[in-house]
Amino acid sequence: MPFINSKISVALTDAQEQEIKSRLGQAITAIPGKSESWLMVGFEPEYKLYFRGSKDQPMAMVEVSVYGSENPSAFSKLTGEICKIFEDVLGIAPDHVYVKYQAVANWGWNGGNF
Repeated sequence: MPFINSKISVALTDAQEQEIKSRLGQAITAIPGKSESWLMVGFEPEYKLYFRGSKDQPMAMVEVSVYGSENPSAFSKLTGEICKIFEDVLGIAPDHVYVKYQAVANWGWNGGNF
């Protein structure tokens, strides 16, 4: 039950959104037991972000929520993949991408909780 939400300082075309979504679907497998079949992805394009006091470079804040316990080594691998995706598709330098992880013990779906 992963959810990846991206706050992005630039506009997204439909093609870019589809490519990022597809590549995140592949990248989520860096976390054992996670797959695209349960992945939900959200985008907040043209989000007002400032980094180091400036907004003159494209940037992104990516939040990854997963049901279960933390896996620092898998999270580190996923961070590398996320940074590569945003650089390849949107030209956002990896040093302008923050990735935040949250392991969640209680996750609801389909009228109940896991």
